[in-house]
Amino acid sequence: MPKKVVPEAERRRRRPTRQGVVLSEKLIVQTALRMLREHGTAGLSARRLGAALGADPSTLYRYFAGLDGLTRAIGEELMGRALDSWTATGTWRTDLHSLGLAIHASYLAHPQAALLTASRVTGRPREIEVDETILGILRTAGFDDPDAVGIYHAFIDLALAFAALDAGALAIKDEVRAADEDMWTTTYARLPPHTHPHIAATAHLLADRMNDSAYPVVLDTLLHRAEARLTALRG
Repeated sequence: MPKKVVPEAERRRRRPTRQGVVLSEKLIVQTALRMLREHGTAGLSARRLGAALGADPSTLYRYFAGLDGLTRAIGEELMGRALDSWTATGTWRTDLHSLGLAIHASYLAHPQAALLTASRVTGRPREIEVDETILGILRTAGFDDPDAVGIYHAFIDLALAFAALDAGALAIKDEVRAADEDMWTTTYARLPPHTHPHIAATAHLLADRMNDSAYPVVLDTLLHRAEARLTALRG
């Protein structure tokens, strides 16, 4: 039977750890983010986390339902940071555009954490707040509920899918990523026109664009389609 997570008020340590800090859920999540950045997903364990905090590894289970619970909390933290960096304007398309970019940027700031959490549904308060915000923007703009849910679904999945894709590139070693990026000039740009006429004709454009994320372009496409749908609804 899994251990019961102890409520925050009951689990807070009265004395500092060996590192001189008082444990909290937030501190554990911040430490986990640092460990993911330094060691990758394979480097995150209760033992290593306990050592970094100066606490017994079993302490983790007083705050989270194991490493999976911690994973959900990390995902929530990334969502919360996105929301905290975003400011609403009251214009639905502008607000969704900037919120989408904020979510994408928050995950890319922690590529290893993004790979670990982008496919998860945390069900935690800050993630729920993001979802409520997106649906609120859409429903207030005038979308009916089926359209609001459909656009929300596409919007959040698009942000997280590109976060995972782009984080994957950032998570690999610099020299490996550089070699991949150079492929557009060292290989594609040298393909002869008589065998690959379309690549040869666009090689300079491919080299300029393919190492940048396509997320902003695809996000604009989604929002343009949503705007057309809203116009039709009002029509």
